[in-house]
Amino acid sequence: MSGLSGATAIVGVAETRLGKVPELGCMQMCVQAAHEAAAEAGIKMSDIDAVLTVDSMAEPFRMHSVVLSEYLGIRPRYSMTNSLGGATHCAMVSHAAAALHAGLCDTVLIATSDKLVTGLTKDQAIAALAENAGHAQYERPYGPMIPAMYALAANRYMHQYGVTPEQMAEVAVVHRRHAGMHPNAQEKTPITREDVLASKPVAMPLRVLDCSLVSDGGGAIIMTRADRARDLKQTPVFLLGVGERHLNEFVHQAPDLTTCGAKDSGEQAFRMAGLAPKDMDVAMLYDCFTITVLLLLEDLGFCPRGEAGAFVESGAIALGGALPVNTHGGLLSHGHPGRPGGVFHIIEAVRQLRGQCDARQVQDAARAFVHGNGGILSTHCSLILGRD
Repeated sequence: MSGLSGATAIVGVAETRLGKVPELGCMQMCVQAAHEAAAEAGIKMSDIDAVLTVDSMAEPFRMHSVVLSEYLGIRPRYSMTNSLGGATHCAMVSHAAAALHAGLCDTVLIATSDKLVTGLTKDQAIAALAENAGHAQYERPYGPMIPAMYALAANRYMHQYGVTPEQMAEVAVVHRRHAGMHPNAQEKTPITREDVLASKPVAMPLRVLDCSLVSDGGGAIIMTRADRARDLKQTPVFLLGVGERHLNEFVHQAPDLTTCGAKDSGEQAFRMAGLAPKDMDVAMLYDCFTITVLLLLEDLGFCPRGEAGAFVESGAIALGGALPVNTHGGLLSHGHPGRPGGVFHIIEAVRQLRGQCDARQVQDAARAFVHGNGGILSTHCSLILGRD
């Protein structure tokens, strides 16, 4: 076990309303979430001396973390604006823990938001998808957007291991069922496999309901060292293990389409925590598309290679199953405001470990695994969180 394991804790979390939030700007949502997370932790804004953020697409700033600090009226001694796609929030928790452990700061705020529905026009959103998808010389001229690139992985996985569209659809069905129990979820109407398979094709085999939502929204996390965390308002949730692996940026450079850096990041996190996949009570896995969940389940060691489809079909990822996954509904049903999307997986893991999830609560949850995936299965960060 590393000296970092158990040395820091999450002591406050908050999320804004998701879906269409026209009345607030991106910075206003960041500030709202920051104040709510600080209040939940029982600290003052002046206690915060480190700020980590990710820039927004709808309301970009040259130095987002510095602008947010100025808006909040604080002057941090540790500040960073990060960009690792969907892995950003897990990585920010990791980097915050390292800074706290090194004594560079005492209390960290992680706060992010974006407005992909009311902050961008449809044309701007499509342009952003195109701009963020693919190598400018070798991929983008041929027109693939992000869903098409994930469809490459889905098609290869289906060919190699025989997973069916019905099994992928089950991921979306389970996530929607979980979202129906979350008061802040964007989409709660139940769906069936048939609904998923009948939804509009986007990039075959991926259909609309295989793809994450488009949302306005944001969230915040407060972290501090373990010795201080035990004296604060909320039950602390400790960071037990973390791992990162970044294999490539562009899909034509990916060493494999059916496995990714999650295998390495997961192994690092388990090694640091002194734990194994069988020790996890709940998992929050980045779910930009249904295929992503299947690939991550295997790479992270929760089921054998080629068996994720059957694992999902058995009911294992649903509440009451062997490994409940994304009990808030994930990006597929809870909400996905782009770069800030990964913050909700961490928030849900914290709430599960505190026992605050009401109808969707996993009984006696003591260990949670959180994984962020950025780019086209490109960049990865894994966290293991625990009650002690």
